Order: sequence, then structure tokens, then C-alpha cells
Amino acid sequence: MRPEGEGLVGLADGEVRSGEGAGSAPGPARMLSNLNEWLWQERFWLPPNNSWAQLEDRDGLVYAHPRDLLASLPLALALVVVRIVFERFVGLPLSRWLGVRDRSRRQVRPNAVLEKHFLVEGPRPEESQLALLAAQCGLTLRQTQRWFRVRRNQDRPCLTQKFCEASWRFVFYLCSFVGGACVLYHESWLWAPVNCWDNYPEQALKPALYWWYLLELSFYISLVMTLPFDIRRKDFKEQVVHHFVTILLITFSYSANLLRIGSLVLLLHDASDYLLEACKMFNYTRFRLACDALFVVFSLVFFYTRLVLFPTQILYTTYYESIINRGPFFGYYFFNALLGLLQLLHVFWSCLILRMLYNFTRKGRMEKDIRSDVEETDSSEGEPDAEHPPLKNGAVRGPRAAPEDAEGPRSRAAGRLANGHTPAS
Repeated sequence: MRPEGEGLVGLADGEVRSGEGAGSAPGPARMLSNLNEWLWQERFWLPPNNSWAQLEDRDGLVYAHPRDLLASLPLALALVVVRIVFERFVGLPLSRWLGVRDRSRRQVRPNAVLEKHFLVEGPRPEESQLALLAAQCGLTLRQTQRWFRVRRNQDRPCLTQKFCEASWRFVFYLCSFVGGACVLYHESWLWAPVNCWDNYPEQALKPALYWWYLLELSFYISLVMTLPFDIRRKDFKEQVVHHFVTILLITFSYSANLLRIGSLVLLLHDASDYLLEACKMFNYTRFRLACDALFVVFSLVFFYTRLVLFPTQILYTTYYESIINRGPFFGYYFFNALLGLLQLLHVFWSCLILRMLYNFTRKGRMEKDIRSDVEETDSSEGEPDAEHPPLKNGAVRGPRAAPEDAEGPRSRAAGRLANGHTPAS
């Protein structure tokens, strides 16, 4: 068994003794102690015929201990603070310098009934609900639909916010990749992953690898902390799964002393992540050529690292080479299951990138990120399109004559401007 206090939920000896003498029913301290002992059974974490005693610090050698990861929690909070300061004093001025401009958005006219439905029931009411709300507010169906469209647009993140978030992630991923490459460059297992299993699990921990690992774990914990405030894209659920799988992989690989193979997984992912964030940053600016070039480079690096190197080098060595001289154990199956789930996410994102590449080859330039929502216009949801189909030259046919009291003078003015022209000021 792992010695007392060695696990993440280790208890003090005094607490355990007080729980033992409490009487017939075990106290919370005793129950927690039993859970701690069960969780840290060697058969879960280590190969057969290995024990925690082999991983005790001795003779100047330091080994990975799960309790070391507790430092990631305050470090994650510190990263959140650093991110806020960075986005305010670096990201925002940089966005202005690069010419990022937010579109001016119409503000909805205050309406307590519609606002309550928007916040409680959801931003996209059904047709029957729209008709009922219109009757309650004394509005037409078209006016109610337009109110919800404009209200949804108000909640969408602006370009400046997107740029600041991308710039923070770009800086971290770039520093992490460069730092990780420096840490691993002279290690044999970077060039031959089979060396990850030499003398496993008795592999000493180097300080540089520990700090890099701790920083990566803290960063992903900080991303989970800020999920409610970050920009929500269409792959939000997949991003949440990715964050939790990454945190589990880092935590488990450190606790089971699988640091060598874990470090290769981190480096492979960082190799393309900073390129993606750089591509986003230029996509929000007017530097279209730089954006298009970065997108092509990112796509090639992503496909090579996630669809070639990851399955042929990482998955192969963890599935087959890791058990050549030792039998499988629970940690072997758990670790490989997490890596397999990560690979499924790689395939999912590869499909999205292929769609963007297809659009890129057709139009000659990178379009918007297909994971992002776009602002809705008055022609969204197909409302006017059904009544006023486009002409051959792409203009919109104006509405036919309607009674004056149908929508008032503003409707008649909108009808005269339906061809897309604006009056001279």
C-alpha cells in the first residue's frame, strides 16, 4: 500500500486514530482513510511485482509523487490572474494596433416579457411561442422575431474578445512547446519512444520535466475554471471532454510515473496548438494572406502530429511495446483508453479542418472558423427570403404593395430600401 499521506487525499495519523475509537459506526476520517488505501493499491497504478517502496526518494534520486500535483491548484488560479492582466494590457492594445475593430450592434428595445423568455426559456423560441409572445407584447410576428435576433447578436462575443483569448493561448502554447522541446531535446525517448519503458517504473524525475508537467496541468485546470466565461463554439462539448481527458492523462501519468510517454503526448499537441491560435489572431485582422498561409501550415502539422505520429508512435508503443517485458495491469488499460478517446477527438477535429480546407480550395481564402457562430441579419432564419426571393444579379426583390397599416411607415421605408441601397446622407 502507498504510505499514509502519499496520496492526494492522504490523512494525518491522528485523524485516523480518532476515527477508529469513535464507536461502532466508522467516522468520516476512517471512511476517507479506507478510500485512500483502496485508491492507491499498487495493482491499479504499477505493473505486477512492483511496489510504491521502489519509488521512494533515495540516494539523491527523486521520483514523482502524486502529492506534488497539489501545487497545480494555486498555480491554476495564478494563471487565471495572469490571463486577465495579459488580455487587458497586452491583448487589447495589440488588437487595436493590428486594426481589429468590433462591429457596431443594434440594441434591442427593452421588453420585460421577451427578456424573461430569452433568459429563462431560451434564445430560440418555437413558432407557436413567438406568436403567443407577440400577442402578449402587442407586436407583430416579424417584430418579435427581429427582437430575438438582435438580442442573440448582443450576447455573441466581439472580435476584440476573440482576439484577446486567442492571443493568450497563443503565447502559452508557444512558450510551452518551446520549453518542452528544450526539456526533451537531449532525452533518448524523444527520438525513440520505445525507450520510455526502459527500467519502468523506476525512472527518476528531473526538475525541468516536473515544472513543465506542472505548468501544463495548471493551464488546463485554468481553462476548466474559465469555461463559463470563455467564447462558446459549436464544439464546446468536445472541448470540455478534451480538457477533462487531458487533466486525467496528466494526473494519472504523473502518479504512475508514466512521465516519459506523457511528455511526448504533451509535446505533440503543443506543436500545432500555437499555430491554430496564431491563425485565429490573423483571421480577426486584415492580414488575410498571413492567415491563409498559417492555416495551411497548421493543417499540415495537425494532420502529421495527430493522425500520423500519434497513432504510429504513441499509441503503438503504449499498446504493444509497454508490455513486452511486463504484464498488463489496470493502469495500462485505463491509460490506453484515455489515449484512444483523445484520438477520437483528433479524428473529429480533422473532419472539421478538412471541411475548412475544402472551402479554402474553392474560394481561395480561409473563411470563418466553422465552429464559430455568426451574427444573424434581418434575413436570417429564412423569413424574408421566402417572401422576397433574390434576383439573378443577387439583389433582393422588394415587397409588393401592402396596406399602410400593415407595419407602419417604417415598413414602407424598408420596402423602398430592400434592394440594398441606402439613401444619401
